[in-house]
Amino acid sequence: MLEWHCMSMNKLWYVLVSMRPRQWTKNLVLFAGIVFSRNLFDRSLLELSFCGFVVFCFLSGAIYILNDVCDRERDGEHPAKRKRPIPAGLLRASEALPFSIAIIAASLAVSWFLGREFFTAVVLFTAINVAYSLVLRNVVILDVFSISFNFLIRAVAGVGVLRPRIPDIEISPWLLVCTLFLSLFLGFCKRRNEIVFLGEGQTHRDSLKDYSVHLLDQLVGLSAATAVISYSIYTIWPSTVSKFGTDNLVYTIPFVVFGIMRYLYIVYSRNEGGDPSGVLLTEKSILITVFLWFMATILILWRF
Repeated sequence: MLEWHCMSMNKLWYVLVSMRPRQWTKNLVLFAGIVFSRNLFDRSLLELSFCGFVVFCFLSGAIYILNDVCDRERDGEHPAKRKRPIPAGLLRASEALPFSIAIIAASLAVSWFLGREFFTAVVLFTAINVAYSLVLRNVVILDVFSISFNFLIRAVAGVGVLRPRIPDIEISPWLLVCTLFLSLFLGFCKRRNEIVFLGEGQTHRDSLKDYSVHLLDQLVGLSAATAVISYSIYTIWPSTVSKFGTDNLVYTIPFVVFGIMRYLYIVYSRNEGGDPSGVLLTEKSILITVFLWFMATILILWRF
């Protein structure tokens, strides 16, 4: 009995590891709605945003399990990914898949009670990620775009979860454009790191065969520049100035520029960037920059 209990606990631990909790930092995008609507200090609304954040954490974790199940054979040949529980054989696909399906179903059920717009975002997020796990991950360019759309959906969901309480809440199109290109920037940096790490022409993933370092360098530069430009336009756009009653958000641009330039340094000088969430959690300069940007934004929006 004790041995069975220990085995069950080990399996649950492997399930949790397969959900990649460190990647859940991506879901912080959901808080953009409450920050830029200047309701961050409203406890009831903050609780709603947190509920949305938790739903997306569990949902994205379930998607990661599905992803590992679908790609377990190729991941087993990858120098780093083969250490994950599913490719390593510590958690069988027949054991992992029911957990993934159950978590997805529970996330959809909970999202229904958080509003129709939020539920729609959750359904769309699930559909895109299932399509990514099965097909899109092997289509060059479209693989990174599908990942970027996930960030857009998160941003929209962060607004949608507040819609039942704040019917007139909106998110700036320029902020969505910035989110798209920033996520494309991170995605192409990740692909570049994979190419450099594994070598051009490798067969770990079909889409990687169609990428080259030269092409990815072009895509990284294009998306980085567009992200900075779109954010800069957002800070001085007439509707932004009218909404917040100030054009001082322009002073947050240096933090964004430095953060992207520092990330480029990490990618090109240290050959890292394969794990954006890991960089965010371990790179002190990036952490400090994000914190300073956040504090400057709060101070400007609330005019303390």
